[in-house]
Amino acid sequence: MTRTTVVAAAILALTLGSGAALAQNPPPAGTAPAVSPPSSDASAADKKAIAKSCTDQANAKGLHGKARKKFRSKCKHNGGKVE
Repeated sequence: MTRTTVVAAAILALTLGSGAALAQNPPPAGTAPAVSPPSSDASAADKKAIAKSCTDQANAKGLHGKARKKFRSKCKHNGGKVE
């Protein structure tokens, strides 16, 4: 083998080896942002009933668009009760 072939092979080996060394590692498990679990105050059936109640109330008031969205949001926040 010639000297240039040996040098080229060494450079190739260093290039391939340094690619793995410079790759980003995933963050440790402890540093992941905490995701809050869904609220356990009400079950899915309770939430569905509250949403239905608020929808019925919005229909009875004849609300549409932004006013309806705002009303339903407040209603669901208050557990389906009108303020």
